[in-house]
Amino acid sequence: MTHSSASQSNEPKHASEPALRPILSAFSRLRRLLTLRRNTPQLLRLAPSPNVPMPLWMIFPVIFAALYLTHWSLLRLPYYWDEAGYYIPAAWDFFRTGSLIPVTTAVSAHPPLESIYLALWWRVCGFYPFVTREAVLIVASVGLLAVWRLAIRLNGNPLVAFWTVLLTGLYPIWFAQSTLAHADIFAASATLWALVYALPDQRPGNRQIWLAALWFSIAALAKETAVITPMALVAFELTSGFRKTKAIRRHSYLLAAAYSFCLLPLAAWFVYMHVRTGTYLGAPGFISYNATNTLTPLRFFAAFGHRLLHLFAHMNMFVPVLCTIAAMLLDPVRDQNGNLLVRISFPAQARICAVLLANALAFSVLGGALLTRYLLPLYPLILLVAVSTFHRRVRYWQLLAVFSAAAFLVALFIDPPYGFAPEDNLAYARVVRLHQRAIHELVARYPGSTVLTAWPVSDELTRPELGYVKAPAPFTPSDIARLEDFTAAQINKAAQNPGEFSTALVFSTKNEPASLPFHLNSPAVETEYFGLHRDLTPVEIAKQLEGDIVWRQSDGAEWAAVIRFHRAVEAQR
Repeated sequence: MTHSSASQSNEPKHASEPALRPILSAFSRLRRLLTLRRNTPQLLRLAPSPNVPMPLWMIFPVIFAALYLTHWSLLRLPYYWDEAGYYIPAAWDFFRTGSLIPVTTAVSAHPPLESIYLALWWRVCGFYPFVTREAVLIVASVGLLAVWRLAIRLNGNPLVAFWTVLLTGLYPIWFAQSTLAHADIFAASATLWALVYALPDQRPGNRQIWLAALWFSIAALAKETAVITPMALVAFELTSGFRKTKAIRRHSYLLAAAYSFCLLPLAAWFVYMHVRTGTYLGAPGFISYNATNTLTPLRFFAAFGHRLLHLFAHMNMFVPVLCTIAAMLLDPVRDQNGNLLVRISFPAQARICAVLLANALAFSVLGGALLTRYLLPLYPLILLVAVSTFHRRVRYWQLLAVFSAAAFLVALFIDPPYGFAPEDNLAYARVVRLHQRAIHELVARYPGSTVLTAWPVSDELTRPELGYVKAPAPFTPSDIARLEDFTAAQINKAAQNPGEFSTALVFSTKNEPASLPFHLNSPAVETEYFGLHRDLTPVEIAKQLEGDIVWRQSDGAEWAAVIRFHRAVEAQR
């Protein structure tokens, strides 16, 4: 009787247990949570867990706000150098005419993605420099978001991701390019997102290869040289899969095919160019300057040396690099349970090294000028490896991160003691403001003169869309007597025809720092292959052309001057 009653009383309990189990489990979790909150100090309750990363939709506004505030003083600057020479005119042509092929500047191999993007912003917000720079800031923020996601995926620690993003954003080259309308920041941001899905993390096979293929295609449509990174990964996958099992080889071939997909939209763009212009890669001058004239063994080795310095030493990058080398000499740090901290997986590290080497080699051949912005997507990879190494091998590793950040801040404002492109730090802003002041002086005092100058000032005086003069332009192209630079040879050439100009606006066309006791290459190699030259000073130019300096300013290594010539016969307009 007792047994029967017990059975009857148990039957309903067992029958209803599966239905009640989720509810009971939820109440149990809620009770534990409330107990934990009662026993936790208020400040600790508000602090998020350090091991749980924030969602991307919360991180992006923080990154963009930080970039916007730190770049506030740069947003209204007129366009600088290559912006004024190609990228803005190309986008301006598309904005006005709908032509993907530039009509007011030289035709090049650069794909049109940036022009389309900027034109859409101008259509919505108006054609102003600050609209352009804000649009580029969004792209730079997307790139830094990719750095965060890549760091979380490869390392898993939010603090490592935070310091990698912060150091990338502070690194002078990335900081300066974050508002400059060059295609490189577009290609870099897309490439970094592709690497988020292409690089393997700690979990084998956890890669979304077709998302990587999509982002690599976007990068290729931003700049043609962005295909170097996916092609490096293609070569890596094919060689690493060789002599492996059939399944591994098949997977390697699939990865290589996915990464090669970006060649298709780029090829379509080249075919379109050929149909419209009769050439696949742009004007002959563009091809010779950036490709065919660079195929000299001596130039290649000299350029490769420059590229290694650009990657691992330029703009105080040597600080985190040397700290990384020193940290590698230490034993790894263990956590409270005695376990080693997470590292970037060796397969991911190997692919990062392949990407770095491939880009260093390729850009030792491609590109007439050794511009560091070509290497823009590589700097976050170096910094990610550095910060991850700090975290794994140094107990107070954040001090090394702070030290690296301080070094980058110094390089952002203080120029290195060797020649460099002003766009590598905030020197470009000083150059732009110097040109603004010189042009204002020229327009205010000598509006009807014919002007001896060089590019880019020749365009800044005649193209109001560049932001230096108001429309209508105070000078026409026929009012400008153009020189290549202000070397002795070019000034001698101008002295042969003094009647062609009545005023000169001269400026430094090369950064001229104090001489170092050593040089990476001989001056002859630098002059022949990398455009090294010495501009005459304003005093020397005025003396040789028999003029008077009426305005002059200097900002460290950069200078500009206005020279007036009083001749018996004024230059004919």
